[in-house]
Amino acid sequence: MQVSLSTVAGLERRMEVAVPAERVSAEIETRLKSVARTARLKGFRPGKAPLPVVRQQFGAQVQSEVVGDLLRESWSDAVTQQSLRPATDPRIELVSAEPGSELRYVASFEVLPEIRIGSLAELSIERPTASITDADIEAMLDSMRRQRPDFTAVERGATDTDRVTVDFEGRIDGVTFQGGTGTDVPFVVGQGRMLKEFEDGVRGATAGESRSVVVNFPSDYGSADVAGKTAVFQVTVKSVEEQKLPEIDEDFCLSFGVTEGGVAALREAVVSSMENELAKAIRGQLRTQVLDALYAANPIEVPKSMITEQVQAMQVDFARRMGLRDLSQLPQTDAMEEPARRRVATGLIVSELLRAENLKLDREYVNRRLTEATGEGPGSDELRRQYLQNVEAMRQIESLALEDQLVDFVVERAKVLDKPSSFSELTGFGRNPTA
Repeated sequence: MQVSLSTVAGLERRMEVAVPAERVSAEIETRLKSVARTARLKGFRPGKAPLPVVRQQFGAQVQSEVVGDLLRESWSDAVTQQSLRPATDPRIELVSAEPGSELRYVASFEVLPEIRIGSLAELSIERPTASITDADIEAMLDSMRRQRPDFTAVERGATDTDRVTVDFEGRIDGVTFQGGTGTDVPFVVGQGRMLKEFEDGVRGATAGESRSVVVNFPSDYGSADVAGKTAVFQVTVKSVEEQKLPEIDEDFCLSFGVTEGGVAALREAVVSSMENELAKAIRGQLRTQVLDALYAANPIEVPKSMITEQVQAMQVDFARRMGLRDLSQLPQTDAMEEPARRRVATGLIVSELLRAENLKLDREYVNRRLTEATGEGPGSDELRRQYLQNVEAMRQIESLALEDQLVDFVVERAKVLDKPSSFSELTGFGRNPTA
């Protein structure tokens, strides 16, 4: 087999391959004889048809199959012979594949870049640190109280945090529209469930009062039928209820599944949950710090084909998360190219670091991730068993565990500066006033 390799530009390679005619012909003959042993042809007993007849009947099909198989085999052999690491599958251009002649083709492809990881000791990483204060715990308990509010009817105008129940009918240009009517619809004023102009129109209204409310739908509203249009709603407020937060007592504990130990047990469970959340947030930020530092310290050329594949994967993921069916609503590829480049480069750097340092998966990290996914409460043993029996789920758990290992490995060797922070800053708790 003859192989000629040339560099087109950067990571792009062009490889010309010639498979000798003798090898092609020998493979075709071998397969035709195999077909002849089982072929059923009119006028001949099974497996007794002469080879020339079998060749006439099946020659073209066998020729095509042999060419396809030899393309794959010779490509693999040529890559090994040239010590190449292709980034993706090649683009194959057949030059010659006629019966009786050599098989010639040109393969165009990109190779993975040569990566030499710099000294980890030169990396600078900020490690966030925080502790959970009594104020944090009280704020969390208060947030839990807001999840279980009591409502009592009042005879005054509706204000923020009040729950109102309304009937409404909306019209655009005097015509009702789909989704524009509702009966006995409850919502909490100021919580943002309804459009702001609708909430503003109801604010101050008392039970039994009717109002006309003008609402301008945003141009990016979810329903194209009303997006960018103005509607007039006739709204009748049927009730106004004042919100009262519950006391933290036995009933409150029971509502959160704490059946024994009362308030002390609830508080202990809350602190434990907050500690887990804080640890996860610190780990997440530390992961970002490590990956960013590795990316900045090890600039590499990235195969264009891998960037294209990553952009496509990001578009598919975006469409899935947003529930999009109209492909015109997908983000432009230009806007996603740089994030895709960064993601691919980081992945290549991490893979090389794992290889260079011979890092093997530690089962302690796997068990930690598995416990995090399944919990330790009632039913956790069964959930753990389901994970262990699911190959794809365990593959994801092991990938996360290996990433945790890598982060710890880098942090142990890098220059680390602890950066004091707080529970709310690291977890985002309290940013949404309605949470």
